[in-house]
Amino acid sequence: MIKHCLITLIFIFNFTIVFGQTKTEIKVPEFDDNYSKSVKILENGNIDIDYKSFRESFIESEQFKIASEKNTEFRELTIAMYKLMSESEFDSVISYTKKMLSIDYTNMTAHKILRQTYKIVGDTINAEKYKTIQFGLLKSIVNSGDGKSCESGWSVIQVSEEYFILDMLGVELNNQSIDNNGGICDRMEVTDENGEKKTYYFEISNVFKGRENLKQK
Repeated sequence: MIKHCLITLIFIFNFTIVFGQTKTEIKVPEFDDNYSKSVKILENGNIDIDYKSFRESFIESEQFKIASEKNTEFRELTIAMYKLMSESEFDSVISYTKKMLSIDYTNMTAHKILRQTYKIVGDTINAEKYKTIQFGLLKSIVNSGDGKSCESGWSVIQVSEEYFILDMLGVELNNQSIDNNGGICDRMEVTDENGEKKTYYFEISNVFKGRENLKQK
């Protein structure tokens, strides 16, 4: 009897560690647009979607306008998230990343931290889910070009995507400027981990399109 109780307690303890105590869920927008429908599909576990179209649907959505209004809140959530990470407050990290994704589900940083945290606490199912989404978003950018010229620049919808990719590349930004040769791009002059100077280009027509959409709200 005692042995049975101990086994039960161990199971409950392990279940708590794996799945945590956080009750925060990602809030799916209730608008009747492609972005909201796609977030619902992804949250339901159907992660085989066109991530490029999904990202582009965000700047056309009602949620994009809300996200713009919540820019300060999003920034504060990001700062708090990194602090909680440094303190190994994993349940809170999960809660904060979900709050971030409730504002902007295309944010790769939030997906990255969420899937890494799920991996730490042993929730392999959610870790794999958000890893697939993160890399789906990332590949939809890097597969749009090679980033070596403005004509073949990586197409982004937000400047934050540019900084995420530069961070993934492990480079330090030295200078950022607008380039109009062959399109409209952000020209990023960087230094890699070996001290080599490189230049990457990000096609930003959708960034300006998003800004124009906000003016029409």
